[in-house]
Amino acid sequence: MNMKKIITLFLFWLMVPSAVFAQVQIDPNFNPNKIIEDRDLLDCSAMSLPDIQNFLQSKNSYLANYITNNAHGMAKSAAEIIYDASQNNLDCDGVTLSDTPTESEKRLKCKKITTVSPKFLLILLQKEASLIEDPSPAQARLDWATGYGCPDSWVCNPYYKGFGKQVNSAALQFLAYINEQDHYTYKAGQTYSFSNPYGTISNAPMTVTPLNKATAALYNYTPHVFNGNYNVFKLWNRYFPKGTTFLYPDSSILQVKGDPGIWLIEGSKKRPFLSYSAFASRFKPDQIITVEKNELDNYSQGEAIKFANYSLVQTPDKKIYLLVGKEKRLFANSTVFKKIGFNPEEIEKATNADLAVYLTGKPITATSTYVTGALLQDTKTGGIFYVVDGTKAPLTDKILLTTKFKGKKISKATTKTLDAYTKIEPIKLDDGTLVKTDSFPTVYLISNGQKRPFADETIFTKLGYNSKNVIAVTSKFLYGYTQGEIIK
Repeated sequence: MNMKKIITLFLFWLMVPSAVFAQVQIDPNFNPNKIIEDRDLLDCSAMSLPDIQNFLQSKNSYLANYITNNAHGMAKSAAEIIYDASQNNLDCDGVTLSDTPTESEKRLKCKKITTVSPKFLLILLQKEASLIEDPSPAQARLDWATGYGCPDSWVCNPYYKGFGKQVNSAALQFLAYINEQDHYTYKAGQTYSFSNPYGTISNAPMTVTPLNKATAALYNYTPHVFNGNYNVFKLWNRYFPKGTTFLYPDSSILQVKGDPGIWLIEGSKKRPFLSYSAFASRFKPDQIITVEKNELDNYSQGEAIKFANYSLVQTPDKKIYLLVGKEKRLFANSTVFKKIGFNPEEIEKATNADLAVYLTGKPITATSTYVTGALLQDTKTGGIFYVVDGTKAPLTDKILLTTKFKGKKISKATTKTLDAYTKIEPIKLDDGTLVKTDSFPTVYLISNGQKRPFADETIFTKLGYNSKNVIAVTSKFLYGYTQGEIIK
């Protein structure tokens, strides 16, 4: 926190009546001596890259669509920067690098290390700059996202300016607090007196004895109890409630016994389908897992899924969108809408809030082709492609024709026609699909584009998945998926 910010906060709170402080109730579960467990701070595998992205989207965070340079000068999404800071960081100590080393050079020469939990980095971004929940943060808050290099008593160090450097530096700093405790002011097991000059809850001095390294690390980073470290406690319990066991991986479909409601697990939240068509356009009834109410209650509620896939919606400003998967695609104008041949009677009304959960996809223009996708078969080679908007994605396994594209018409096309389309990555199975190969018994769940293996048959059965829904694919086809965490 820089001096200007400190002075502004100080003057503001001088004008606040003392009665305001008395009205704020401190959570009785807050223990300033043990704010966070060591294992929670260091749990680097707590969230995958898709988990982080889904979390940001669930909060309608500005960071969900933010792309900027990472600590090494390479453009990446905010989720990728957070994930890499946690899982793919680099220790270049003692390594000789060129004067202007690239990320590739560092990854080649330096040691890859893990640092701290991505959950903690998300909390730090909210605690320091409100970046998780602010839909339109100022550039200065993005540039100094974690407050790193901005000591309370001095101006910010320009070397650490930039979202990528901020996240990466904070991750490394907290790892150092844990591994090199003797080099820092506050240590586990010793007693200290903290003033709270910026506290809006309490300004009274407090005596604290950090009971673990993680709590001592928090005080080394922010040397007061209120509101900074108290906010870490509050945010952790709000974002990642204690005692919650997220048994079901993303893309699972849950329904409580005797209740008509259907829920999608995504980003460790439960998202309700507001209509059966919204569910049926994405999943099949036999994918539903029946659970007890207390199991569903483990999850905090995410954004509702209101519209069916491929819905046409219009916002109050008269803009028309096609909803495809997780994206909203804007029609350039009414002429384009009419030219493509959509029926105006199919348009549904939507608010901007309804569409906030969707990513902004490629606009639909007069030159767009097959905007809802089509299967084209090369008359010469017999190869089948999924064609949409100037791209063609090959189908590399016939299982796709009886699952993802079951009942979809296949049209013939010449090689010359198909050559006009840009070839992209092969088509994959839908999230929520259960697969195995004929040669190996392990069953996988396709979740966020990854294959996640079940630890064993007992786990598969205990979680309520149906073996009748498991489809067999070739080893070559399944090899094309990145392997995610084991479901256990």
